[in-house]
Amino acid sequence: MRVLAVELLGPLRVSVSGLPVELPPGRQRALLAVLAMSVGRAVPAERLVSAVWGADPRGDPRANLRTTVKRVRRALGTAELIAARPGGYLLAAEPDQVDALRFGHLIDEAAAASDPAAERSRLAEALALWRGAPFDGIRSDWLEHFAAPALHDRYLSALERRVDLDLAHGTRPDPDPLARAADRHPLRESLWARLLRVLESSGRPAEALERYETIRRRLAAELGVDPSPELRQVHADLLTAGAPAARRTMADPTPAAGAPVDGRKVPSRLPAADASGAGSTVPSQLPAAVVGFAGREAELAALDALLGSPEETRSPAPSITVISGPAGIGKTTLAVHWAHRVADRFPDGRLHVDLRGYDPSGEAVRPATAVRALLDALEVPPHRIPDGLDAQAGLYRSLLAGRRMLVLLDNARDAGQVTPLLPGAPGCLVLVTSRDHLTELVMTYGARPLPLGLLPPDEARRLLSARLGQERITARPDAVEEIVRRCAGLPLALAIVAARAAIHPAHPLDALATELRDTLGALDRVAGVRAIFSWSYDSLGDPAARLFRLVAGLHPGPDSTTAAAASLAGLPISEVRAPLAELTRANLLTEPVPGRWSCHDLLRAYASELCQAHDADRDAARRRLIDHYARTAYTAHRLLGGDAEGDTEGGAQEDVETVGAAAPATGVCVTDLGGRDAAAAWFAAERPALLAVLEPAADLGLDRQVCHLARAMFVFLHGQGFWHDRAETQQAAVAAAARLGDPVEESRAYRNLAFALADLGRFGDAHRNLDAALHRARDDLAGQAWTHYHRDIVYALQGRQADALDAARRAHDLFERLDHQAGRAIALTDLGFHHGRLGQHARALELCERALLLHQRLGNRPHEAHTWSCLADTRLQLGDPAGAVPCYRRALGLFREFGDPYAEASTLAHLGACHHLAGDHPAAHEHWRHAHTLLGDRDSAATDQIHTQLAIIDRSAADAFRHRR
Repeated sequence: MRVLAVELLGPLRVSVSGLPVELPPGRQRALLAVLAMSVGRAVPAERLVSAVWGADPRGDPRANLRTTVKRVRRALGTAELIAARPGGYLLAAEPDQVDALRFGHLIDEAAAASDPAAERSRLAEALALWRGAPFDGIRSDWLEHFAAPALHDRYLSALERRVDLDLAHGTRPDPDPLARAADRHPLRESLWARLLRVLESSGRPAEALERYETIRRRLAAELGVDPSPELRQVHADLLTAGAPAARRTMADPTPAAGAPVDGRKVPSRLPAADASGAGSTVPSQLPAAVVGFAGREAELAALDALLGSPEETRSPAPSITVISGPAGIGKTTLAVHWAHRVADRFPDGRLHVDLRGYDPSGEAVRPATAVRALLDALEVPPHRIPDGLDAQAGLYRSLLAGRRMLVLLDNARDAGQVTPLLPGAPGCLVLVTSRDHLTELVMTYGARPLPLGLLPPDEARRLLSARLGQERITARPDAVEEIVRRCAGLPLALAIVAARAAIHPAHPLDALATELRDTLGALDRVAGVRAIFSWSYDSLGDPAARLFRLVAGLHPGPDSTTAAAASLAGLPISEVRAPLAELTRANLLTEPVPGRWSCHDLLRAYASELCQAHDADRDAARRRLIDHYARTAYTAHRLLGGDAEGDTEGGAQEDVETVGAAAPATGVCVTDLGGRDAAAAWFAAERPALLAVLEPAADLGLDRQVCHLARAMFVFLHGQGFWHDRAETQQAAVAAAARLGDPVEESRAYRNLAFALADLGRFGDAHRNLDAALHRARDDLAGQAWTHYHRDIVYALQGRQADALDAARRAHDLFERLDHQAGRAIALTDLGFHHGRLGQHARALELCERALLLHQRLGNRPHEAHTWSCLADTRLQLGDPAGAVPCYRRALGLFREFGDPYAEASTLAHLGACHHLAGDHPAAHEHWRHAHTLLGDRDSAATDQIHTQLAIIDRSAADAFRHRR
C-alpha cells in the first residue's frame, strides 16, 4: 500500500511513497488538509463542504465535493488513499504521517514524560516540525479560524515550556525564535516574559528593558491595561540585577485633582490597585450544589485524577475535559457536583457560563457574549474591555495566566463556541459539557474525553434512595426494579419519577410502578423519556399544564420571573403561584433562586412542541411578555434617574406618552419596584432576558417596543459597565427605527449608538452615526440640537476641547431657538465646562451659574450635581480651594442621592485635592482613601488613570493657590 505524508505546518507538502505530489492552489489543497486533520476518521460530507467552500457554496455542494475528491485522487495517483464512507470520506493514513497531528502527539507525550530530559526531548522534536504558518497557501475559513489558531496556541505553549526547561537546566536558549514569536503575537505576555529572561541570560539586559517598554506601551495603547504581574516581576528582577537608573521610567506624579470624563471624574492619586485591570473579588459562579446526587463513582474518580497532587509539575497547557452524552444523562449535574467537591483546589476562583448550545430557540450564546460575561465575572472595568472577540479573548487569557481557576463551560454546541473561552496557560482546569463529543478539542487541544452513559441499575437505585429515603426503597424492591427498568438509566427521567413519588408520600411505589408501566408500555429509551414527560405532564391540572407550555416553551431567556410567567399566561400573579408550585413539585420546573423558574432543555423542547400544538394564542402571549419587560424596564429606568441623565433629552416626554401614560394591555403584569435599589437589582437580574427578548420583539413587528427597551436599558447598562451590550441594544434600536420609517426615532437611536461607541473608544464610528442622526433630523430642530449635544460628549471623550465647545454652542443655540429650557440648561453646563478647560475661567463661572439656576428651577437634580462639580473645578483651577469645597459638597450630596459611584468618588478625590492645597494632609488622604474604597468595588482600574486624568489642576491650581497666598 502506498504511504502518504502530509505536511501542514508551513506551505503544504505532500508525498506518496516518498515521491512529491503537487496539488493546484484552491479547493483540492483545502480538501486534503481538512481530511488530513481528521486522518483515519470519516469526515461527514456536510463538514467537508462547509470547510472547503464556506457557508455559501455555489451550485450542487455534493456534486462539487465528488468532483474535487476525484481530482485529489488523480493527483495522488491512487483512489485507495481517500475512501468513501457512509455520508462522507476518510483519508487512509496514520496520524504520524500528518505533521500537525504528530506535533500534537509529541506535545502530549512531553506532558506525560516522567523526567525533564524526556520532556525537553519531545518538545524539541515537536517544535522542529514547524516550518512556518500552518496551512500556508490553503484557503479555508475553518482551517484559518479554528484549526490554525489552536495549533498556534499549542506551539506557543510548547515553546514557552521548552524555554522554562532550558533555563532550569542551565542551558541558554536562542532568543531569536522567541523574538520572532513575540513580534507575531504582540499581546501574549507570557511569551514576552520568557523573551526578557532569555535576553538577560544571554547578556543583553539593556535590550530586555527596551523590549519591556515596548510591550508595556503596546498593552496600554491596545488593551488599556498594564503588564501582567509575571511580566512586571521580570522587569523588577532586571532592575534589581543592575539596570541603569535612567531606564526606570515609571515616575510617580504629585497628587492632584481630576477632570471629568463623560460627566464622571476619576480620583486623584490613590493607593495602587491590581494593574491587571481585574477586580480583587474571587469569582465563585458555580450553580447551586446538587441535592441527592448519587452514583457516577467511576466518572468522579476519572475527574479526580485530573487534579494530581498539588505539587505535581504543570503541563504546558491548561487541562481540558469534555463530558459528553445525550440529553438528560446528567452531564451538568456531574460537573457541578464535582466542581463543588474540589472548589478548594482552585483558590483563584470558579467561573461558569451556560452556553445554551441546545436551547430549543436555536439561539446559542455567542462566543463574544460568553467572553464578555467572563470578563464581567473577573470585574474588568468596561473601559478596559477592548472591541472585538479576538482582543477580548486575549485579555481573558491574560487575566487567567498565572492563576489556578476552574472554568465550567456548560451545554456547548460545538468546539467553535468553546475555543475562545479556553485559557492559554497552565494552572486552569476547564470542564466542558456537551451532547457532542467535540473531537476537535480532543484532537487539537488534547482535551480528555469523558463520555457519560446511562446509570447502571445499582446507581439508579441509589439515586432513588437519595431522593425518597432508604426505608421507602427497601419496602418495595420489586416496584423499585420496575421503575429503574422503565426509566432506562436516564437521570432526568428518574428525577421526574422521584418527584412524582415525593408529591404523594403515602402512595406505595408498586402503584407508581404499575402506572408507569401502563403509561409507557414497551418503548425505547428516547421515546420512553418523552413518555415520562407526558406521564408527568398529564397529571397536571389545566392551569399548571398551560403555564408549563407557555413558560417553558415561549420564554426566550434562561429563566423566568413570576411576573413574566403571569404576563405570558395573561393572569394576575396571585393566580400563577399555585400552578408554579405544582410544576416545581412535579420537577417540570425548578426554582434555582426564589422567584425565578427554569427547566432542562429537553423539557423546554417538549413544552415548545406542546405549545405549538395546543396554544393558538402564542403570539398574544409573547406580546404580553414583551410589554411586561418594556413597561417594567421603563419604570426601572425612571427610578434610576433616566429622564434627565440617561436619555439626555430632557424629560423623556415621548416615553411618558407611549409607555408610561397608556394603561398596560389586559393580562400584562408590571413588576412593582419600590425604589432605586430595587430598580437596579431588577435590571441586573433581568439583563439576559431583556437582551434575549429584543429578537422576538423584532420578529413580531414590535419595533416601537424594541426602541423603548433599548432606551430604557441605556442608563443601567452604561452605569454598570455593560458597554458592549449597550452598543448592541442600540444597534437593534437603529434597525427597528429604520423598519418603522420614523426619522425622529432613527435619529435618537443613532445618537445613543454614537454615545455607546464613543465609550468603547470607537470615535470614528461614533461620528459616522452622529452624521446619520443629523441627516435623519434635517426636519427636526430638537433632533439636531440633541445630536450636536452628543457630538459635544464624543469630542470631550476624545480630548478635543475646542471642537466640543463648538458642538455645545451649536446645541445651545438650537435649544434657545426652540425655547427648550432643559436642553438649554444642559448645554450651558457643558459650555461652562469647556470654557474652564480652555482656561477661560470667568466665562466658565458665569455660564455654570446660569445653568445652575435653570436646573434648580426645572428640578433637574442629576444635571444640577454636574453643574456644581463644574463650578467647583473652575474655582479650584483659579486657586480658590476654599471656594471650591462647598460646591464639591453640594455635588457630592446629589451624586450620592442618585447613586453615581464614579462621580461620588471623583468628587471626594477633588475635595482631597482642596485639603492638600490648603495643607491639611490628613484630611486629604482620608478623602482619597474613601474615594479609592468606593471605586475598589466597581472599577479597580481607576487608579491606573491617575497619571493622566488630573493634569488640568496639577500645576495651574497649585500655582494659582500659591499666587493668591
